[in-house]
Amino acid sequence: MLTHFRHLVLGSPLPTADEGETRLDNVRALASLSPDALASVAYANQEIYLGLLVAGAAGLMHALDLALVITGLLVLLTLSYRQTIAAYPSGGGSFTVARENLGDTPGLVAAAALLIDYVLNVAVSVTAGVAALASAFPALWGYRTSLALALLLLITLINLRGLREAGTVMTIPVYLFIATYLGLIAWGVTVALTRGPGVFLAALPDHGEVAAGIAPVTLFLLLRTFAAGATALTGVEAISNAVPVFKPPEVANARRTMAAMAVLMGVLFVGTIGLTQYLAVVAGPEETILSALARRLFGSGPLYLLVQVATLLVLIVAANTSFTGFPRVVSLMAREGFMPRQLRALGDRLVFSNGILLLAGLAALLIVVFRGDTHALIPLFAVGAFLAFTLSQTGMVVHWWRARGPGWEARALLNGLGALATGVALLVIGASKFAHGAWIVILLIPALVLLFRAIRAHYATV
Repeated sequence: MLTHFRHLVLGSPLPTADEGETRLDNVRALASLSPDALASVAYANQEIYLGLLVAGAAGLMHALDLALVITGLLVLLTLSYRQTIAAYPSGGGSFTVARENLGDTPGLVAAAALLIDYVLNVAVSVTAGVAALASAFPALWGYRTSLALALLLLITLINLRGLREAGTVMTIPVYLFIATYLGLIAWGVTVALTRGPGVFLAALPDHGEVAAGIAPVTLFLLLRTFAAGATALTGVEAISNAVPVFKPPEVANARRTMAAMAVLMGVLFVGTIGLTQYLAVVAGPEETILSALARRLFGSGPLYLLVQVATLLVLIVAANTSFTGFPRVVSLMAREGFMPRQLRALGDRLVFSNGILLLAGLAALLIVVFRGDTHALIPLFAVGAFLAFTLSQTGMVVHWWRARGPGWEARALLNGLGALATGVALLVIGASKFAHGAWIVILLIPALVLLFRAIRAHYATV
């Protein structure tokens, strides 16, 4: 009976010979692997807004400056990871690159950082999606944890059914989000050209624990806000981790998809923040800044609700980036003996079912502990991502140094610039967010490295 129920919910078992049939074309791959990066405009915009709000109108006038700096980092990372895709078509991302070029310990540090980032991405994406829904329906604000857990269960079941079905299901919300927000930006530009710039009021609304307008605009304030807004770049690596899921030619398709993702993300991120600043949009204490922007442009009618629904849906499926990347990375680690060997086996539906369930359990724990509050989870988020970025790009410099093929100097220089930029950003994020929760990740990473080594020692003993 249990077997029949499982097949009803997850689908009938697939023969291993059909594994190639579960690969994704570029349209479904963009929907499956990039929603984390695309949807980051929701929580990254919110964190930039909250970070600058403490300095009042003077602070909010720096939002576009920070968005342009973060977009510059996005361009550099995209160019760097396109090189990683070509050099490592088997996937694995930071773990594989760092371990092969820098040694076991840097590789395990990168893996620990990346796995933490994947878990946090699920928790942040789902809770941010619930926050978007609660902005439209404030009565739901007190039920964020329960709603987040229900949505997490739904996305877990979809992924357990297999890559093709997950990619197909994700296509509609992702492209609805893209079309909706490109329309919002186009209409916002029209409104801006017609009505001219807005003016921030002298007295801005208090947003939770934020007392508006009492702090000066200092370099530390801008750096701290940059650290929060840099969460927009989480998920950029996901395509390089999952090159094998693309249809042939895998490398060419992965590189094209990554370029498309970067262009869309840059337009959405800069476009929404630019409009928010130009039109002088502010949000109330139980509303996100994107909700306030949509309300300013469309009122509270059907178009506003469409924006909120599209935001909710894409943030839910943004978790799918982790459900694709996390099981694959732990599978690679399990093959090397650093994780339990049960994580390396494909399930009935030709996905790494044990890795999917492990990810869902850890994300659910975070949602419960932090009570579904996105703002409380954000300080933990960017440290792991930027540490993985830095180690991966440093490993690629060593790779090009050893390979020394045609044009290796230019490739090494590009990855070196990527490593330098993300390394500096990592220091800024770690220092500015340490007291707000980043210390948890900084302590957890070496603990995980010790755990990985203990697992391998156990297998060696056996």
